[in-house]
Amino acid sequence: MNSSVAKCPYPAKAGTPVWDLARWYPLQGHWTEEEYLSLDRGENALVEFTDGYLEVLPVPTKQHQRIVKHLLRALLAFADPQLGEVFFAPLPFKLRKGMWREPDLLFIKKENRTDAEYPSRIDLAIEVVSAGTTARQRDYLRKRREYAQFDVAEYWIVDPQTEKITVLTLEGRKYVEHGVFKKSQRATSVLLKGFHVDVTEALRAN
Repeated sequence: MNSSVAKCPYPAKAGTPVWDLARWYPLQGHWTEEEYLSLDRGENALVEFTDGYLEVLPVPTKQHQRIVKHLLRALLAFADPQLGEVFFAPLPFKLRKGMWREPDLLFIKKENRTDAEYPSRIDLAIEVVSAGTTARQRDYLRKRREYAQFDVAEYWIVDPQTEKITVLTLEGRKYVEHGVFKKSQRATSVLLKGFHVDVTEALRAN
């Protein structure tokens, strides 16, 4: 052994987390909205916030981003700026005090736009489902419930795994299915009359 090589003075093992760095940040349940919004998340990281807790979402794949880009172009061409404004993640959306979400795409009607730095009311949310049970439950169950509760008029769930686009429209505080659209069909909007997306082209975007 070469005795001239300096040994690490810390009681740490290779491959273990750097716990001292973790202590720089609040513990789960203790984050504030201000700390969440000021978080440096890197270029591709998506983080959502609920009552002091952070949830780090899966890093998008290339195909996920291709689908988002295809839908973004379609929405921009149809609705922005004549009907409203289209945004894409990462952009925190405040559902209520203590709850923030980051839809892949969102649309705000012209009459609902404000000068606020982050939106607190949106009219359309689009989520592209990532692989895995947790992601599917988040988009199909939890966000369906949350977006309906806080008056998002229309919610699209774009699912590359099942090759379907589900379009939900708000009735009261619950969503009903406008349609579950498969390959070779066109997904259509209730909110944006005349807006449609070819499912095959969207899911196989390149």
